[in-house]
Amino acid sequence: MKNSHNPQICGLKRLATLLLAGGLSVTLLAGCGDKSVPEKDVKRFEKMESASKGSTTPIQEKQEENGAAKLLTLSTEEAQKAGIKVQKLALQEKAEQLVVTATIQANQDKLAHVGPRVPGRVVKVNANLGDRVKPGQTLAMLDSIELGEARSNYLQASSEAGVTQASFERAQRLNADNIIPEKDYLRARADHEKARAGLRAASEKLRMLGVDPEKQSGSVFQLVAPFAGTIIEKKAVLGELATPDKLLFTVADLSVLWIETDLFEKDLGKVKVGAQATVIISAYPGEVFKGRLTYISNTVNKETRTIKARVEVPNLDGRLKPEMFATAAINTTGASAKALIVPEDTVLLLQGQPTVFVAESGGFKPRAVEVGERAQGYAVLKSGVAAGESVVVSGAYALKARLLKSQISAE
Repeated sequence: MKNSHNPQICGLKRLATLLLAGGLSVTLLAGCGDKSVPEKDVKRFEKMESASKGSTTPIQEKQEENGAAKLLTLSTEEAQKAGIKVQKLALQEKAEQLVVTATIQANQDKLAHVGPRVPGRVVKVNANLGDRVKPGQTLAMLDSIELGEARSNYLQASSEAGVTQASFERAQRLNADNIIPEKDYLRARADHEKARAGLRAASEKLRMLGVDPEKQSGSVFQLVAPFAGTIIEKKAVLGELATPDKLLFTVADLSVLWIETDLFEKDLGKVKVGAQATVIISAYPGEVFKGRLTYISNTVNKETRTIKARVEVPNLDGRLKPEMFATAAINTTGASAKALIVPEDTVLLLQGQPTVFVAESGGFKPRAVEVGERAQGYAVLKSGVAAGESVVVSGAYALKARLLKSQISAE
């Protein structure tokens, strides 16, 4: 019988192998009845070696696993199709913020309810809901009996003023030549002053009705926009009778909107008027709208213990709409710090560990990271990556799917 089949010799070989496991000298025990050391023993030996070299953090272990992963390489066409975008990491100023829920409202300083000053029937509608209008643009035409009467009175007063003026001028000339008595001259002057007063009264009546006496003719008048804006409400209906208490249009300048919110009493000391703020809307995920805190109320709601506050946000492209829900993050008076900030979609979960894809060696590799604060669609990376490295900020889901597919294929 050969020594390789001796049970005692084989046992000694196995013992020697176990003693050398600390250095990972795991050998194949051919000739001893087994082809190799059982897989469970190999894994146990590897753990023993790891313990002997020193402990590692969970993130380091994940980084070692990901580091061993296959480098993902994509052609230019594949990267474009997947929407891959890479951003070089840089330390950015990160201020402490107070996050509150809010509602978008129209700027009340640039909001106008347009209606007639005199009863009239709508004979023409020139503007529709959603139209953008200019200052003085005609919104509707109305025919008013009261305006027609006021216009007639103005024309009559104007005519009387003209006649009395001619009589007064004639009396002046005759009085200068001592042709007429003084009392006739004084009577002509009094009639002229009375006619002029009547003309002024008739003219002011037309102006009070919202029309220009010099331009207005007949009983039909225009309803015009007071400033440039958008028609957000329209109640004008052709043929209906409109009265001063009935508003026909609402015009709003939506280029700057108000973000209305409530601050808790305990947070009042953290913010002040003029603080920078960022706003996110669920309709536009991943986008941030910048604004400024412009108002904090002087009173506290005794029931909710909250204070009204307002953030103003530019809306030049018109994508923000009144009554939308929003989340506002207002910079507090605390000191700011520098941090690595990336869009929230940059960070994915791989095997339960937050991971980003780093661009290196002409491809992309997963890297385990530690994530800090998440707010306003952004996340702070505390460790795992460093400033100057390039990470995938768009299209990371496509890389994750490609990585999982390759792992399944390998298995």
